Amino acid sequence: MAWRTVLLALAVWVCQPAFAADNGKTSLTCEGRWVNPITDVCWECLFPMSIGSVQVSAGSLPDTENPSSPIQFCPAPPPIFERPGIAIGFWEPFAMTDVTRSPGCMVNMGGFNINIPNTGTGTGTKAANEHPGTFYHVHWYKYPLISWLNIITSEMCMQGGEYDIGYLSELDPTWQNDNLALFLNPEVMLFANPVAQMACAADAVAAGVSKPIDALFWCAGSHGSMYPFTGNIVNESSGLNSGALLSERMDFKLHREGLILDTVPQNTAVCYEYPSAIMPKSRYRYQMVNTIPDVASCHPFGRNVMLWQTGKEMPTTKKNYGYLIWKKRNCVVL
Repeated sequence: MAWRTVLLALAVWVCQPAFAADNGKTSLTCEGRWVNPITDVCWECLFPMSIGSVQVSAGSLPDTENPSSPIQFCPAPPPIFERPGIAIGFWEPFAMTDVTRSPGCMVNMGGFNINIPNTGTGTGTKAANEHPGTFYHVHWYKYPLISWLNIITSEMCMQGGEYDIGYLSELDPTWQNDNLALFLNPEVMLFANPVAQMACAADAVAAGVSKPIDALFWCAGSHGSMYPFTGNIVNESSGLNSGALLSERMDFKLHREGLILDTVPQNTAVCYEYPSAIMPKSRYRYQMVNTIPDVASCHPFGRNVMLWQTGKEMPTTKKNYGYLIWKKRNCVVL
């Protein structure tokens, strides 16, 4: 774990009384727990694994495409110029999200609260009768779990670096305003009609039985719509559904901003990672890790939470959720 992240947690914990003194009150809506990288992770979600196009280890969920050839030649610095390697494919836990109504609530870092001024508390349909919609903040964490545990040693086949806070929606005005978000997702105007939204029924069915349909990129399956890239939800069916939907929206938003790169399951192209303005959602999965971890399974983007939500939320919930995001990685072991 990165020392700076630990020091940040300790500093905020020590300074919490000062925050309370400044505000005149402490947050009553923040809760969470540190995620255990061993016991809170669904390790079966690493699978299927493949070498070239041959599946060497099956999983409970369907796989995406893989390169046809197991042997790949990737560019290398002179005087080598080209290096042979083996193309592998697996599912990597690479990020975590907090979804919370309490500004600055670090759900996946023990539930402590960072004082971020000039941010409002999120609303919920059951608590704010005068407001028909719902709003949550989202925090994105870089989570290089494969690198920590040294499961794979090739740097090309894992996210390196440190556990770090990558994004706080409280600092982004576009996350709270649908009109400002149009600068990031102007195409939303094309899909704000009944015909486009009815097409999402096909995506919901596909995500429920196999994997989502990438061509229907504006759909989040049974969770709702990928647009707009904000924390606003018109009608909330459940907090768990809202948490999954906003985690998917944040993933898409960071793709649009060029902050997340994806691998391509094609010969030669598998040597690199590429930016993608449209998130290939079939290459992503989600797993709940807070406040009640779901260690038994992970789910394709858009899969209905009714299939797994039993026992994952208490009646006294304060609506703070944590999700682990899995990404399909195709790479070359050199």
